[in-house]
Amino acid sequence: MTESRPWLELLSPADRERLAAAKFGRRVGFGDRCAVLVIDAQRYMVGEPNASVADYPSACPTAPAAIAKLSVLLDEARAVGVPVFYSQFILKADGSDAGVYARKRELLQIDGWCLEDTPGAEIVPELAPRTGDVVFVKKKPSAFIGTPLLNMLIDRRIDTVVVTGGSTSNCVRATAVDAASLNYRTLVPSDCVFDRFEISHTVALFDIDRQYGDVVTSEDVITEMRARVGG
Repeated sequence: MTESRPWLELLSPADRERLAAAKFGRRVGFGDRCAVLVIDAQRYMVGEPNASVADYPSACPTAPAAIAKLSVLLDEARAVGVPVFYSQFILKADGSDAGVYARKRELLQIDGWCLEDTPGAEIVPELAPRTGDVVFVKKKPSAFIGTPLLNMLIDRRIDTVVVTGGSTSNCVRATAVDAASLNYRTLVPSDCVFDRFEISHTVALFDIDRQYGDVVTSEDVITEMRARVGG
């Protein structure tokens, strides 16, 4: 697989030595059957062309480029029979289902956020789900918490998940950590995830690659999926 670890250049010599001595970052690779998870690829995360920060305050600047790569990956996944699961983070306007999240962040009463029945909560049209894809709503960062995802993966005998979408440091990372904790081989294509802040994106990928899964490229994932013809 392609080496995709730009964060190594940011580590001090002492940190690199520690990383090597502790034997972090081994490759988990693909198993026998994989699924693609598309995390919160919604308008509030991606924004709209020429929209202001006030209109879409949670939009990620790097999202459009990642969405373009992810669109290609999803077409390839469907072509070889790899299942695709979409999560949507959607909250009620009154905050009654937000839990502790509402203590950490104000509920924004605007159309460009993740409130129920607003444009911001919709999946972006570039990644519109197709027939056979599964879409579910989540209320927490991880796509596994309070959702049917785990049971659906078990039913399909999935052993490998490819985690895409956003944001890298929040819901992608939380999902990757839970996937690894549930003993799924976990892969994150770095060109198919996005974040609001470059530093958060880079550190999150470093932590995932060090401890929980493999940070790869979309080309790596496509090559593996084709080789398995859907697992």
